[in-house]
Amino acid sequence: MNKIKKGIPFMDQHDENGMWGKYGGNFIGETLKKPVEDLTKAFEKLRNDKGFLDELEYYRKNYIGRPTPFLELPALTKHWGGAKIVVKHEAQAYSGSHKINNAIVHAMIAVATNKKEICGDTGAGYAGSALAIAASLFGLKAKIFMGAHDMKRQKIQVFRMRSLGAEVIPCHQGSKTLVEAVSSCIRYYTANCDRVHMCVGSCVSSTIWVKICAWAQSIIGKEMEEQMIDMFGKIPEKLSIVCAIGGGSSSYGTYSSFIDKDHVKLIGVEAGGPEGKKNGADSLSRGTIGILHGSKSLLLQDRNGMVSNTTSISAGLDYPSNSPLHSHLKDLGRLSVMSVSDEEVLESFKLVSRLTGLQPSLEPCHSFAATAKLAPRLSKDSVIATNCCGNALKDMDILAERLKLD
Repeated sequence: MNKIKKGIPFMDQHDENGMWGKYGGNFIGETLKKPVEDLTKAFEKLRNDKGFLDELEYYRKNYIGRPTPFLELPALTKHWGGAKIVVKHEAQAYSGSHKINNAIVHAMIAVATNKKEICGDTGAGYAGSALAIAASLFGLKAKIFMGAHDMKRQKIQVFRMRSLGAEVIPCHQGSKTLVEAVSSCIRYYTANCDRVHMCVGSCVSSTIWVKICAWAQSIIGKEMEEQMIDMFGKIPEKLSIVCAIGGGSSSYGTYSSFIDKDHVKLIGVEAGGPEGKKNGADSLSRGTIGILHGSKSLLLQDRNGMVSNTTSISAGLDYPSNSPLHSHLKDLGRLSVMSVSDEEVLESFKLVSRLTGLQPSLEPCHSFAATAKLAPRLSKDSVIATNCCGNALKDMDILAERLKLD
């Protein structure tokens, strides 16, 4: 595929092998072939089933609290000058982040396919907390894999998951972060796929998990398009959408309704890590094509193909690859990419907190840090939209240590 098709969700624009251009696919062992085929058939049926969709709409409205707000941030507009700043306040979704959108869908699929247990991965803890919430809601046993390093820096989320009845499994391999959590979760699912459903928290892994997450999160873009038209009377002519990118769940969800609108600029912001280092999680900027977790994408790896360790203040973006959707969008010239440092992220948290009262988690603070650079360069009739995809409650220990405001 060499161009984007109008009117067809980008997540559906793959070939018969589940590839978006050079990326995606199902690079999996024989044991997973049939479970993946079965899940693919079940999902394609359920996403068009009126009863399933009506139930999902009920939970979106009455449990998650959708639609989430869309609002102007005039203090940031004034402070930076240039473009008008607007935000999709996804942190207002129940659980504190966008991750609940995907978790509810996966729990419903588990019930529909007669699975009594659900497993998942988490980095920053929001995907894990959301899955624990969804499992509790639907009466499922939950097993959540989390890097041991992330468990230390996101202790409040570990408590939250366990208080909801989930079993949290520490992963001590490698960098002890999200990449190991995903690997461990896939291994567990491979051994237990006859009785367990797997929820992947981001738009990564084999094609079907990319698609389920992308479909679940597309509600963000659908709402934002409608809210933008309500606010401006139309989609602004000079619109840029700026989102943090790790595994791509919130960014794809935000971009989804605008990908085929050529005049809208899509800008992704990666975790550059500590200033002066070159070990950030900026795989779209520095990666080469490789395979990780059953999918081909741009990957940070050494000359021998070994996955590189990454470092970021943000556990949710500390991942050495990205979604095949984003890699393909970049190849098509539809997505431009930049990175910001940990130090810039901390400054953006302070500024956004003090000027707006919003306290974004460290993940969306990356997009605010990038917006601080972009907004002054744009004209006053331009608009920058971003997604505050999580709140900072999980990050308060990190922020208190790094900012030393007392």
